[in-house]
Amino acid sequence: MEYGTSRCDDGQGEPPAVPEQRRGVHGRMPLAVVVIDAEGRVTHWSSGARRLFGPTREQAVGCPAVDLMPVSGALRGAEVRTDATGHPELDDSLLGTMYYPTAGRARMADPDHGRADVLWWAYPLVGPGPERLLVLAADADGVGGDALGRDERIAPAFALHTEFPGAERLAGRLPDILPNMGPATAGRIVAQVLELGYPVLEISHHERVPVTPDWGMPRYRERRARQEAVLRGAATADGAPDRAHASERSLDPGEMDLEYAAVRERLEFLNEVSGRIGTSLDLARTIREVTSAAVPRFADFAGTHLRAQVLAGEGFPDGPPDVTTVWHRVWVEHNDEPGRWDDTVPVGESIAFPEHTPFFQCMVTGEPVLIPSISDEVGDRIAGQFEKRDLRPLINGRSILIVPLKARDVVLGFMVLLRRPGREAFDDMDRTTGAELAARAGLVLDNARMYTYQENVAETLQDSMLPQVTPRMAGCDTATRYLPGTRLGRVGGDWFDTIKLPGSRTALVVGDVMGHGLTSAAMMGQLRTAVQTMAALDLPPAQLLRTLDDLAQRLGEHYLATCLYAVYDPVSSELVLSNAGHIPPVLVRAQDGRSELLDLPTGAPIGVGGVPFETATVRVEPGDRLVLCTDGLVEVRGQDIGAGIAALCESAAHPAASMDDACDTIIRTLAAASRDKDGRGGRKDDVALLMARLGGIPAEHVAQWRLALDPSEVGRARRLVRERLLRWGLPESVETAELLVSEAVTNAIRHAHTHHVQLRLVRTDALLCEVTDDDHELPALLSADRDDESGRGLRVISKLAREWGTSRTGRGKTVWFEQALAHSGERR
Repeated sequence: MEYGTSRCDDGQGEPPAVPEQRRGVHGRMPLAVVVIDAEGRVTHWSSGARRLFGPTREQAVGCPAVDLMPVSGALRGAEVRTDATGHPELDDSLLGTMYYPTAGRARMADPDHGRADVLWWAYPLVGPGPERLLVLAADADGVGGDALGRDERIAPAFALHTEFPGAERLAGRLPDILPNMGPATAGRIVAQVLELGYPVLEISHHERVPVTPDWGMPRYRERRARQEAVLRGAATADGAPDRAHASERSLDPGEMDLEYAAVRERLEFLNEVSGRIGTSLDLARTIREVTSAAVPRFADFAGTHLRAQVLAGEGFPDGPPDVTTVWHRVWVEHNDEPGRWDDTVPVGESIAFPEHTPFFQCMVTGEPVLIPSISDEVGDRIAGQFEKRDLRPLINGRSILIVPLKARDVVLGFMVLLRRPGREAFDDMDRTTGAELAARAGLVLDNARMYTYQENVAETLQDSMLPQVTPRMAGCDTATRYLPGTRLGRVGGDWFDTIKLPGSRTALVVGDVMGHGLTSAAMMGQLRTAVQTMAALDLPPAQLLRTLDDLAQRLGEHYLATCLYAVYDPVSSELVLSNAGHIPPVLVRAQDGRSELLDLPTGAPIGVGGVPFETATVRVEPGDRLVLCTDGLVEVRGQDIGAGIAALCESAAHPAASMDDACDTIIRTLAAASRDKDGRGGRKDDVALLMARLGGIPAEHVAQWRLALDPSEVGRARRLVRERLLRWGLPESVETAELLVSEAVTNAIRHAHTHHVQLRLVRTDALLCEVTDDDHELPALLSADRDDESGRGLRVISKLAREWGTSRTGRGKTVWFEQALAHSGERR
């Protein structure tokens, strides 16, 4: 609180009589509140101090007090001098030597406003905290004015607060001017102030009035009604007001100043709150800012409740709330003893408010609800509406104001504000101030809500477009990471994929659509789907990129993307790669841990058109790791991309306990490398990272035979499969495998054109069987009647196999199926 009043009013009775000529001192007086630690540095600097002395809170806190105000130097009666620039030269030797309160006047020079008189009170502080000096200061020119006689004086002084009527209530107002501290610290400081003497203004040697902190206008309505009555009584017979008479009987200057100061104080409070809330679009942070803004300056307790849809980011709530509406208590702020509210009103609780409560009234009407003082009867009635909780110890005797948080005339939530019994109760002006606070908070919360909703939509869209990569493929383990750009949200055009191919092979894909946002994400989804479709046709890498480029040109001129497509064959231990303008992959050799950037022919990006794509074949060994990524990981604006690629190679070679740990090491290392020495910069673009450990399939786990185009070869195929599975220690899988192989081989021999059919078994975590012939027509799953002699083979395979499929090859087609292993046994 940064305002004091020079009234002796106790808030209940009439103030002591003061000579008429001194009524000019009636009214509120802006106070500067400064707290100084043992080293003479400012630890608290109120907005009143900013207005009086000039520096802002950010400029003052942590600086020596003697550099900021003349009060410190004047505490020992030292003469305050100013240099050529108008800044005071102060004596700072007293801060560790003052043991009693002091007060006085000091002059300060401001080049823009001339010289000004400052009244001040200084209290030494003792105790466990860092606070060692409390300073209150005010502009002397705003106290007396012309209402004082020429011979009168105003000087700051001290007096026991018990010398004034309403002493207990007077003492209760003092904490309002103190900085926002915990109850224990504030109580310690208040106790010392009261013990050393209450701050007063000495009008003469015989008259003193207390400098009393106050919030609001407890008699605003009465004064307003009295003023209106004066104006009505001054009206002439024809209904026109007698302006001269009215001016004589209007409010006295002190009361008008009081009203003006109260309105100004509230505007300053709202302006300050507006600057403190909405500093980010994070909904949780915004909620904390909104709730904390009210305590302690406006209320002693503030609790914020939001509708479940708002908190969950599910879009704008439909319709007005009712008794079934679920609310979440999302934040509570108070200056009571720690933990006092935790059990009864816990943060995070979901609750539907009963109908006959002020909370329900506020949320259904969308209007503030004010109860100046909750009597025992009212408190009992409110508490009786809630089960398994007793609100009475927390609300009885307090003043309560409930304000709705609205946006577009829909109630998103509400705030419950409470003041302790020793503080001025909420009044109509507070209702207006609270409503304005809630209106501003509602807009800020709605902005955060909309952002959260859009983030959820974007996240859902992005996650739906990114594949759920199977971590283990045939002879290949994979790990992936996707990170959205720090300034671009969750939606982007980067993607990765792993696709199962015939022959136990795996396609590894990474791509990056140029641009950002929903348009790029939509393009990415189309291109990724096209890659999957063409991979299922088992197109060679270069041909796949050629077809993808043609598709991008048909979709539109803005479809530009880079793409790297690699096919890993774990049986032959080969990588076949083709590149369309993408960053080359890094290969980490298992034998010596050395990493290398693969030198691939780099084609133009997808969508450019007219540029051929080439294929490169790389021999690999079991245990080698292949790292594919998008440029967001290695490219930083203002830096050479070569440095990022070098950092990628170095971090990829770092040993790790698992694939996930290896991915995290790369992300962490490259993120650190993208920042400057001051921690600025960093990654701004999306990142897609795909790492594959190329484990290979040992030759002893692969069996392959040629079968002649003779129906008798079906029996031979069953026998070969049985013998191989028994050798592999898989007797439980023999019967099913024989049946499935019999159906696939029978179909191949019937449709083949040359002299043989190829049968291959591959043992990994499952049993893979492939039957290849030279017929290019893919078989189809048909419905077969009871009397049909054909059409049942694929139906049997589809029922018994875990997975199955068909694909074209350069020489014909392949029918494949996977069979779950009933018992792995010992590998031989």
